[in-house]
Amino acid sequence: MAQNSFARFEDKVALISGAANGICRVSAEIIAAEGGIVAAVDYDRETLDDAMQAFAEAGSGPHHAYPANALRQDEVDAVVADVIDRYGKIDILINGVGGSTIIDNSAARADELTMEEWQQVLDFNLSGTFLFCHAVIPQMTKQGGGKIVNFASIAGRGKSASSSSAYAAAKGGIIAFTTKLALEVGPSGINVNAIAPSATLTERIRRHWEGRSAELQERAAAGTPLGRLAEPVDQANVVCFLASSHADFVTGVTIDVTGGA
Repeated sequence: MAQNSFARFEDKVALISGAANGICRVSAEIIAAEGGIVAAVDYDRETLDDAMQAFAEAGSGPHHAYPANALRQDEVDAVVADVIDRYGKIDILINGVGGSTIIDNSAARADELTMEEWQQVLDFNLSGTFLFCHAVIPQMTKQGGGKIVNFASIAGRGKSASSSSAYAAAKGGIIAFTTKLALEVGPSGINVNAIAPSATLTERIRRHWEGRSAELQERAAAGTPLGRLAEPVDQANVVCFLASSHADFVTGVTIDVTGGA
């Protein structure tokens, strides 16, 4: 029997890190609008409060904000424990913390990176994903299943000329981690997948994009067969597919969401 796509997340509890902005914010709005309960985590308390207002307006279920640092195990464990205590389950984990601009020169060559910058990029992109998976998997195992969606990047395929080798290594690590984790937890009914976006016009990227000349914008768009850069909703739609029951037989996969580039 066909499922109603507009009720994909009815009564599902979705724990989303990096939920205040960008792809994760749009993913949270979709999940809320389709009946889900959003537990939204972000380090930026003010922006998180703004996002929570949008989630409440979009959906009928309860939602809760968790201002927390995804790179601190004590804070991650406390968030997960509170979500379980509050809702009794975690159906979906979306790991959205990461990015290349944690260092000043996000396009630094290997010989330009300091050891501190290398470690900073790896930690920012890998540690939060590991910590949330580490904390959530016991609950998903106990309840007999769940969906985990990680955020890689096309840089993790070695295909981005505009990002550092540290970022490529970190996102390649997410791809490998996703594949291996899927093997580990598949017998417990847990699906683990990832998306690998190309450049996406999130709030941060859009500011730089709008500062470019029309010629540079056209040249960048022409490098994609679909003739444009991704919008956050393009990525969020794939995230929500992987987080839904429509992807029950999909695991260990990283989907390139790049417009064909």
